[in-house]
Amino acid sequence: MSLYSPKEIIKVAGKLAIDKDSYSAKKILVLAFMAGAYIAFGGLLAILVGGGVPGIAAENPGISKFLMGAMFPVGLMMVVMAGAELFTGNNAYFMPNVLGKKQSWTAPLRNWGLVYVGNFIGSLFVAYFLVHLTDLVSASPWSETVQNIALGKTGNSFFKTFLKGIGANWLVCLSLWMGMSAQHTSGKILGIWWPVMAFVTMGFEHSIANMFFIPLAIFEGADISWTTFIVKNLIPATLGNIVGGAFFVGTLYWYTYARD
Repeated sequence: MSLYSPKEIIKVAGKLAIDKDSYSAKKILVLAFMAGAYIAFGGLLAILVGGGVPGIAAENPGISKFLMGAMFPVGLMMVVMAGAELFTGNNAYFMPNVLGKKQSWTAPLRNWGLVYVGNFIGSLFVAYFLVHLTDLVSASPWSETVQNIALGKTGNSFFKTFLKGIGANWLVCLSLWMGMSAQHTSGKILGIWWPVMAFVTMGFEHSIANMFFIPLAIFEGADISWTTFIVKNLIPATLGNIVGGAFFVGTLYWYTYARD
């Protein structure tokens, strides 16, 4: 058999959650640093490819958005297949066990808190040291792309960003669910690629990706303060991501396939 059923995916996710809860804080932080960096690499690739076609963007903006979406999933593929700790994915993994009383709420809360910090550090490391200091996006048209992405992400209301955060992590966690359904690398790649491509193309808000996109713009001189970034984007996007992953994937799939 090369494909797990939805009910079997719940068991796979549950085993992953138990394994993750056994990690030491240091191990979680290191793996979370790696995941933040991997997502940043995916974001950088999306900027360089999707933001490097201003002519196409002017005439066919949907194609430019699709190119960004098509590149970004490489980050999540590295997280899943190389092994790392991503806050948004972990929003869903723990829910079946917690709701089924196999783990307490302290397990996800501990994991989410440590992973969030590690993801932030990894994202900032890539944004500052590997992108800003190397001038990878300092020339046109990428400099404009970086600025426009960040200004767009910090220009919405709290509620709108919160809703976009739900959409982003609903799709990200579905991609992880689909990846877990496959037992071969090719199947995992395809399962991960489609939903992640979709959320980026649609313009939803992923908190960990935004830990790269917006700080990079700040490093590059965008007229955005750190307070604006945190208050107008990171907080509402994070809250929306938790709802999208923990409720719309982890909870609903537990309810439909594992609840007694």
